[in-house]
Amino acid sequence: MLGGPVSRGICLVIEDDEDIAGLISFVLSKGGFEVHVAGTGAEGLEAAAVLNPALITLDLGLPDIDGLDVAHGLRQMTVAPILMLTARARLSDEMDGLSAGASAYLVKPFRPSELTILADRLCPARL
Repeated sequence: MLGGPVSRGICLVIEDDEDIAGLISFVLSKGGFEVHVAGTGAEGLEAAAVLNPALITLDLGLPDIDGLDVAHGLRQMTVAPILMLTARARLSDEMDGLSAGASAYLVKPFRPSELTILADRLCPARL
């Protein structure tokens, strides 16, 4: 194998809780992603417009814009898979998330292995 691990592209983490954003960043960095964090929906939309992410994780409970509205905005600018990571645990919340454009839905608290598995399914490693 030549050089270091192959980059899997950029993952944009849209999450206002710094501890959770740090955990997501750690797990996905270990998985080969270049991680960028946005703490608000507006920052996330701005970042998505310029970063061309391969994967987006999105919290629904953001301080400025509801995550469902952010998902709709993201879908206007990117086809990148959106993994919703949220405390909203009702089936109706998951259905709303998928209807808004999410590719997968993971309820907090989550296991790091669950995040890894979903990221691998949404963005298979390129050889």
